[in-house]
Amino acid sequence: MPNILFAARPERWTHYEPHLREALAEANLSHANLTTEANPAEVDYIIYAPNGDVQDFTPFTRLKAVLNLWAGVEDVVGNETLTVPLARMVDYGLTEGMVDWVVGHTLRHHLGMDAHIHGQDGTWRAGIVPPLARNRTVAILGLGALGTACATALAGLNFRVTGWSRSPKNIPGVQTAHGPDGLQKILKSAEIVTLLLPDTPATENTLNAETLALMPQGAVILNPGRGPLIDDDALLAALDSGQISHATLDTFRIEPLPKEHPFWAHPKVTVTPHIASETRADSAARVIIDNIRRGEAGEPFLHLVDRDLGY
Repeated sequence: MPNILFAARPERWTHYEPHLREALAEANLSHANLTTEANPAEVDYIIYAPNGDVQDFTPFTRLKAVLNLWAGVEDVVGNETLTVPLARMVDYGLTEGMVDWVVGHTLRHHLGMDAHIHGQDGTWRAGIVPPLARNRTVAILGLGALGTACATALAGLNFRVTGWSRSPKNIPGVQTAHGPDGLQKILKSAEIVTLLLPDTPATENTLNAETLALMPQGAVILNPGRGPLIDDDALLAALDSGQISHATLDTFRIEPLPKEHPFWAHPKVTVTPHIASETRADSAARVIIDNIRRGEAGEPFLHLVDRDLGY
């Protein structure tokens, strides 16, 4: 009988418990012991949130795997006490939510909706027509599960979609590139850029003064990925100069975003409060329990984190 410790904040337990128990029953694991308190030496699996109480994994001598509730693992991957497999959250509900946000804001900027929503002053401005999607180049930086899904959805709307990743990727309908030279190539044509890279030392400040200058003047940035992917000061300077026409930002270096941060008041910045996508308890529970079923059956775990790469 596997012992499963739910190691996240108490309000998460209330939300997740019924879905986890339902998923255990569906996986024929109703006999499993699912709890928020356990003798560490008897725990087989930890359902984990990095902001929970468990930070030292040393006492968990029987542990088989840690199953992260979050897509991001930057707050746990460097924990030297964690030596067992670590799985990140790849949840179809989270993926669908991210696609909705990215497609919605891409269309918003592509169609110039803000000018009509906020600019009704009684003047009829005829003749300002956006290009067709097929004539707009949009780029996705980061082609993991979320980035690939967003790139595919945008390609399905006839956008000219390009994508960049650390290693080569092949996505139907998407022109892909990789490596430093590939990033420069992608940015030079990107009119709308969405960042969906992981947060690692190698990706910090992917958009900086140098890379922002490569983009076509008046380009738009969407960041539902991670705050450290962008050099904040460089972005503000690019917005003030007109190099970047707008930035819609959902993630930040400090969250909640401090009230005094210049992003709040900047006329060319839209702040959304880390809502681009959220793990859904019902679908996430099935992902987690399927990995526990795999562990009990001796099958390979899914969505394992590469410790060297950091994601």
